[in-house]
Amino acid sequence: MFIFTLRRLNLFLFTMFILTILTFSLSFFFPGEHLANISGQINATPEQLELVALEYGKHESVLYQYWYYLNHLFQGNLGVSMNSQLPVADEIMSHLPATIELTLVALFIAMIAGIPIGFIAAIRHRKKTDNLILSFSMIGYSIPVFWLALLAILVFSIQLGWLPSAGQISLVYEIEQVTGILFIDILISDTPYKWQAFNNATTHIILPACVIALAPATIFVRLARTAMLSVLDSHYIKAAMAKGLNTRQIVFRHAIRNAMVNVIRDVGLQFANLVTLAMVTEVIFNWPGIGNWLIQSIYQRDYTAIQGGLLALSSFIFIVHILTDFIYASLNPLARGSKHAS
Repeated sequence: MFIFTLRRLNLFLFTMFILTILTFSLSFFFPGEHLANISGQINATPEQLELVALEYGKHESVLYQYWYYLNHLFQGNLGVSMNSQLPVADEIMSHLPATIELTLVALFIAMIAGIPIGFIAAIRHRKKTDNLILSFSMIGYSIPVFWLALLAILVFSIQLGWLPSAGQISLVYEIEQVTGILFIDILISDTPYKWQAFNNATTHIILPACVIALAPATIFVRLARTAMLSVLDSHYIKAAMAKGLNTRQIVFRHAIRNAMVNVIRDVGLQFANLVTLAMVTEVIFNWPGIGNWLIQSIYQRDYTAIQGGLLALSSFIFIVHILTDFIYASLNPLARGSKHAS
């Protein structure tokens, strides 16, 4: 386990090194002054620009400038947004929790819906149920997320009026932001309308979360189906059949547990897909997440915010990958052992 942890730590450090080089290089490719691109100081006086040049090592070589850039990153300084003139780190911390909340709910919906359906398809292998499930999963995966989001708003918000079409919560509820995760902030608040606000936030998150969850759910269907077919074809399952166990006992006592291990291995990859889908969905539903903020920064050519947002999102996705690897290794001891002479 120690070797597994050390390898993942080295991989994380190497990946962060590549990400910092990428974000540092973007400041040279963006149009305009390099100092303004990396610091966000667009209205600074010549004296202030000289101080910024000293802080970022403008008069030194590129290697020294990269070192100064790393020092600012270690201090939590990502520069100032060109548009709002607020620290980029503060903007990221105010928008990232909303994206985390939305993607976690979408991931939960995708797993709850996709994995059991995939298991049913594997149990009904090469039958009408299996073919029908695979057909619907291919159709669901092929639907563009922006078209699905607009269609969902048209049907469930405008025509039926069941769910809100935009926002995270109604403006009538004032919830103090403590953690940034709205549901947690509502539960720890002392407002008398706590449960009304909780229900209102739930209705706001259902539609965008379901839109985001559709494509990953279809992938979970295929992953769960493949994992269950592999488990059902293993020797210990055949031995259980030979002992006289019925299909229900075999599936619930032996097959599901081992098939879930292989599905969890790919959750990290699907989380990266969820974040990408969330960026588009947040704009359509006006969700106050980092994806919406980052796309607005691209429209406004806020280069400092683009660099900081890219670094924050990439780091967040990779951390989720690392956590998924640790969960998979804890469930499957063979994944963390050294494979000699393999």
